[in-house]
Order: sequence, then C-alpha cells, then structure tokens
Amino acid sequence: MKVVVIGQGYVGLSLAVAAAGKNRVIGIDHNQELVAHLKAGVSHIEGIASAELKTLISQGRYEASSDFSKLTDAEVVVIAVPTPLDTARKPDLSFIEQACKAIAENVKQPALIINESTSYPGTLRDLIKPSIEGASRTVIEHRYAVAPERVDPGNPEFTQRNTPRIVAGLTAEAAQEAKAFYVGFCGEIVEVSTPEVAEAAKLFENTFRQVNIALVNEFAQISHALGVSVYEVLAAADTKPFGFMKFNPSAGVGGHCIPVDPTYLASAAESAGASAAFIRLANDVNRGMAEYVVGRVEADNGGSLQGKSVLVVGVSYKANVADVRESAAELVIEHLRGRGAVVSWHDDVVGRWRGESSAPLAGADIAIVVTKHDAVSDKAIVASARYVFDTTGKIKGVKGL
Repeated sequence: MKVVVIGQGYVGLSLAVAAAGKNRVIGIDHNQELVAHLKAGVSHIEGIASAELKTLISQGRYEASSDFSKLTDAEVVVIAVPTPLDTARKPDLSFIEQACKAIAENVKQPALIINESTSYPGTLRDLIKPSIEGASRTVIEHRYAVAPERVDPGNPEFTQRNTPRIVAGLTAEAAQEAKAFYVGFCGEIVEVSTPEVAEAAKLFENTFRQVNIALVNEFAQISHALGVSVYEVLAAADTKPFGFMKFNPSAGVGGHCIPVDPTYLASAAESAGASAAFIRLANDVNRGMAEYVVGRVEADNGGSLQGKSVLVVGVSYKANVADVRESAAELVIEHLRGRGAVVSWHDDVVGRWRGESSAPLAGADIAIVVTKHDAVSDKAIVASARYVFDTTGKIKGVKGL
C-alpha cells in the first residue's frame, strides 16, 4: 500500500518508519535541507537510527521528498505537521491548512486521509474535510479519520508498537480502514465514537500534565517560602500507595505538547462559551517559573545580575534530546538578559540554537541548570561556576528549587 506522510518531524518520521515495515512510504516535507538529509539516510531524531533509515531506503520502503505531486496515487495520506502557537500564543493551524491544500491539488483518487496533528475538537470534521473538498477541482470521495500522535522523543520504553493508538473516523468505513492501517505496527488500537472524542482526549492528556506540573511548580515556591525542601516533601508524599501521582518542579514546561495543547483546549472551550480558567492559570504559572528562577538567582547574588556572566546549562526542553521547541531555557535567558546578565549556554546535544553555539562548560560567575543531559557530569557542572542553581533537582550540594 502506498502511504504518504506529510511532515517529517518527530511525529511524521516516527510514523513513516513504523509504517514502512508493511507499506511503501513517502515522507514529504517543505524543508528541503531536512529532505536532503533524509534522502542520505541521516536521521534527525532520537529513537530512529540512521542505519535503520538507510535500510528502509535501500529496500524501497521509504522515500523522502519535497515533491507534493507524489501524493497523486496515495492510498493513505497522513497529516503529521506542527500545530504551534502564533506570536500572540493563539492556535496556529496554517501548517494543517497547507497540507489540506496540497492534498486537494494533488490526490487524484479516493484515499484515506488521517490527521495525526494535535488540534482542537472538530478539526477533522470542520476544517480538514471541508478544506480539501472545497479546494479540489473534482469531486473525490475521500474517507477521513483521526489518530492523534503519542510520540515521546527520547523515550525508548514506549514506541509506536507498544503505545495504544486512539482512532476514530467520520464514517464507520473510515474508522475500520484506519484501524487496519495502524494495526500493522501498533499493538493496541482503541476506537472511540467520534473524531471529536479522539481530538479532545489528546488535548486533555497533556492538559493533565500541564496542570499538575503547574501545581508542583507553585508548591516549590510555597515550600521555599516556608523553609522546607520541596523534594523531601514530594518524596514523602510519594510513599502513599494510592491517590497520589508524583510530578517534579522545573523551570517551566517545553516541547511540542505541554506548553501548546492546553491552549488549544482552552481556546476551543472559550469559543464554545465554557470557562478554561484553570487551564489558563496553569499556563501562567508554568511560564512564570523562568522569572521566579531568575529572581531566586538574583537574590542569592547580591540582588543584581548586572554584568555577571551566567551560563545556562541545557537548552533543549527535555533531557537527552535536541528538541528546543518551547524550551523553558528561552524564557530563562530572556529574563537574565533583561536584568543585565551576560548570558551564554552549554548544550552539546543541541549544538547550535538561535544563531548561537554551545559554550564551554566553564568559567562563569553563575550556572543555571535547566536541562540535565546524562552525558554531562554533575562534577563538571559544579565546577563550571562559583554559584550553581539546579532547577532539575538532580545535582547534590548546590542551590535549587
């Protein structure tokens, strides 16, 4: 079966490689530099080895391309594009809209159209289907389904194979076809009654995490004010065998899900006339953690950061991955520079970011650990500056939340 996956980022490439075991897959992306690397068999994400990619290419089971005309005779088309926030931090569906336009202009026969991109309930029914049908030159009876992605970059324990996949279709036929597609590489398929249920479930999964992280981040501030260790309190609470789930404080949340998905849910709720006050507050608390951390560091260093050299350690959004989307480090650096600090950052996993390169792990007045990669030793971090503030709770003997 010919499968075309639009978008070859973390979600799209992970899906393409998984599906290539039983299908002929073409991964399409506008980013020609990315496509050139993929054509050469060079993977850009953790969890997919370049050797695996090269094998699939040599077997004719995977092809990377920027040519959308390759959609023409696709039997299955999967939309796996980013759904970020715009500069006003409102939902930005422009990538989905571009994908719909490409499908309408290029797919010439009935196909199963699946959306994996995270968006608000109603996206498949009210945006994707009408957009494709409205822009198509001829009437084509596509089938439409949704299967929200559940990719956790850098997590070797949970893969496409052992992570349950939620599926729903606009019709019973579409749902059955989607299930038949995913069962080839997913161990458990969970069908729900409507695409809106599937879309809402994806948003709520990450809203749950956002809210609980916000709670523990606020509790970290309370614990500091009360003079008790937030980590000791959490460890004590975690001994309860029921009714408690441990979350850890941090400098904020990052990545393609937690800082973004709750805003999609809140926006949809408010458009429907429902309150999303709790969700909005959680977002504010988590985004406010960067300023709180910088304030703590400033207070510990004579009440001023003016002219002090500050090294931010770890700028990706999570340990052992190079993904910098919505990283808490960005806000930390913004607040540091706003207070006059001379800021550099160290993260050899990322290498280059925002036109800057990773600096040596040494020679700073202050070091703030935002993300702790396994490859970076505690000893090296402690030696990198006269004052170290660790937001991860992993380094002993230094200041922290």
